[in-house]
Amino acid sequence: MTMKVISECFVRPQHEVEEAKRCYHLSPGDMFMLSIDPIQKGLLFSFEEWTDLNRPDIESLVKRLKRALSIALVEFYPLAGRFETIKYEDEHACSVYIDCCKGPGARLVHASYVDLTVSDILSSTDVHPAIRSFFDLGEKMVNYDGHTKALLSIQVTELLEGVFIGFTMNHSVVDGTLFIHFVSTLSEIYRSDLEGITEDLIRISRVPLYKMFAPDGYGPIFKVPYLEPEEFVIRYDPGLLRERIFHFSHESMARLKAKANGECGTQDISSFMALSGLEWKSIIQARSPEAHEKTACYLLLNARTRLDPPLSDDYLGNFLRAARVECNVDELLGRSLGRSARLSSPEVKKHTHETICQFIKWRCDHLFVMKPANSIVIGGLARFDMYGPEFGLGRAVAVRMGFANKDNGKVTANPGCEGRGSADLEICLRPPVMSTLEADEVFMDFAS
Repeated sequence: MTMKVISECFVRPQHEVEEAKRCYHLSPGDMFMLSIDPIQKGLLFSFEEWTDLNRPDIESLVKRLKRALSIALVEFYPLAGRFETIKYEDEHACSVYIDCCKGPGARLVHASYVDLTVSDILSSTDVHPAIRSFFDLGEKMVNYDGHTKALLSIQVTELLEGVFIGFTMNHSVVDGTLFIHFVSTLSEIYRSDLEGITEDLIRISRVPLYKMFAPDGYGPIFKVPYLEPEEFVIRYDPGLLRERIFHFSHESMARLKAKANGECGTQDISSFMALSGLEWKSIIQARSPEAHEKTACYLLLNARTRLDPPLSDDYLGNFLRAARVECNVDELLGRSLGRSARLSSPEVKKHTHETICQFIKWRCDHLFVMKPANSIVIGGLARFDMYGPEFGLGRAVAVRMGFANKDNGKVTANPGCEGRGSADLEICLRPPVMSTLEADEVFMDFAS
C-alpha cells in the first residue's frame, strides 16, 4: 500500500478578525495537555451506492472544503495560529499563549491510496495500519509542537470506492466537545456552499465562545513552575499495542443496562455506567494482576455543566476532569457487573464547582501525574454526534482515530454507525491481553 500526496496548502480566516490580534492565553487545563497527543478522529465515507453520474469528485470536494475552512476560521480563529511561550526567568516559570496571527494557518492535505478500499478498512479485525497515515500524513507530535506546527490539520484521503476525512486538532486548544462542534460547523458551512448560498450570506448556527474560566484570584495568565520545555514536555512511547474496535449494538447496550440494574435491584445505572463497569472488570481480569494490587478506572468528564453557573458547551478550551475510581483487584473481580458499574457513581458526583476550582489551583503546580499500572482510562462519549457531519457525502460508514493518545488500557467510546444508542469502543492493550479479552465469553456476549 502506497500513499501519494496530491496537494498541501495552509488556510487562514476568510478575512481579518480584530479579536485575533489579542493573545489567547492557555488555561491550566490547556497547559496540562501540552505533553499529550492532539485529538485525531475522522470519518470514512463509501461511494459503493453512488452511480458514475453522481459520484463525488474529490478534487472539487477539497476545493469546497478549503473555502468552508476559511469561513469557519473566522469564528475559530485560534486554530489558525501558533503557540508562543513567555518565560519568567526570575520565577523559573513560563506561560503559553496562542498568537492567532502567527504562521501560515490551518493545514489542508489531499492524499490518495490507489490500492486501499473502504472494505479493507471495515473488514480489518484490528484497526487497519494505514489509518495512522490518514491524519497529518502520519506525522507524530505532541500538543507543545503547536509552536511550529498547525493547531488544526485536515486530510482528505482518496480510497477505492470512498474517501476518508481526518481531523487533527491540538488538544491544548480544544477538548472533545469543541472538536465535534468545529467539525459539525465545518460541515454546516460546506452544506451551505453546496446549496449555492454565497459566502457573504453563510451563517453558522453555533459560534464558539471565548471566556476563560478561572477560580477567583487566578488568570488570565497562568504560569507553571518550569522554564524550559524539556522540564515538562514528555514524548511518551506506549510500546507495542493492539488496537481493536468492539461494537455494542442498541440491543446489546439495552441488555447490558438491564443486567446491571437487575443485579442491584435498581434503575439508576445508565448504559454508559454499565458499559464502563464491563470494560474495567473485563480488562483487569484479562491482565491477571495479583489480587491484593490496586486498580483504578479513570472516567473523563465534561466539567462545563458542573460549574456554577454552568458553562455552555460552546466555550473554547479544555474542560475535562477525570473521575478516579480505585479499589483492590480482588474487590473489583469479586463484584457483579452491576456493583462494578456503581463504583463510579460517588466519584462522578464529587466533581462539583468547588472541587473543580480546587483542582485547577492544584494543577498550576502539578502539571503531570502518572497513572498506576493496573488502570484503564475511558474517554470519548457515545453521545458525541460524530455521524452528523456529512460534507455532502451522505452518512459516514465508520469513525476511526489516528495514532494519538493510544496507551495500554485506553478506551475511547464513539457512537455506533447504526445510531439508536449503539456504541463502538476502540480498546488499546498489549497483544497477549487483547487475545485474552477476545476469549472472554462474558465480554464477547455483549460485543462483536
